[in-house]
Amino acid sequence: MGALTPARGAKEPQQERSRATRLGLLEAAVSCLAERGWSGSTVAVVAERAGVSRGAAQHHFRTREDLFTAAVEHVAEKRQAALTALSQDLPPAGSLARTRRIVEELVGLYTGPLFRAALHLWVAASDEPQLRSRVTALEARVGREAHRTAVSLLDADESVPGVRETVQGLLDMARGLGLANLLTDDSARRERVVVEWARIVANAMSR
Repeated sequence: MGALTPARGAKEPQQERSRATRLGLLEAAVSCLAERGWSGSTVAVVAERAGVSRGAAQHHFRTREDLFTAAVEHVAEKRQAALTALSQDLPPAGSLARTRRIVEELVGLYTGPLFRAALHLWVAASDEPQLRSRVTALEARVGREAHRTAVSLLDADESVPGVRETVQGLLDMARGLGLANLLTDDSARRERVVVEWARIVANAMSR
C-alpha cells in the first residue's frame, strides 16, 4: 500500500494543473468572445490568451463549440453563485433598499462581459446549426436559474396574481438594459430605470 502513495501524490499536482488550465481557458474564452465576437474567437486565440498550447486547449475541449458553450455556462454559474450569496448581505427584509439592491444585482447579470459574450454566442448560433441546439438549451437553463434566484431573493409568492409576471418582467427589462448598454454607456439612464423598477417590484411583492 505504501508504494502507491508517491504515485497518488504525483497525480494530485497534475490534476490541479489540469483544473487550472481548464479554468484559464474558460475565463479566456469569455473575454475573447466579449471583445472579439464569434468570428474573431478561435481556439488558437483563446489558447494564446490563456498561455497554453492549442493542443492543450483541444485536450480539454474537443471542438470550438464545446469550449465556448462551456465558458459561458461556467461564468453564468459563477455569477449565479454570487447572486445566491448576496442573500447573506442585504438590507432589512421588506425595505425598499433591499429590493433596489436585488434589482441592481439582477440587472448586473445582463450588463457585464458575460452578457456580451453570451450575446455573441446567441448570434453565432442563429447561423451555426451545430451551436443552435446547445445554446438554446443553455439559455433556457440559465433563464430558469435566474428566475428561480430572483424569486428566492425577493421572497416572492408566485401564487399571488401578477407576481410571477412582475419577476419575469424584471428579468426581461434587465436583458433590454443589457442590449442598450452594448453600444453606449447607458449607466445614467439605467440607474433611473432601476430605481423605478425597484418601486414596481416592491409594490407587487407587498400585495
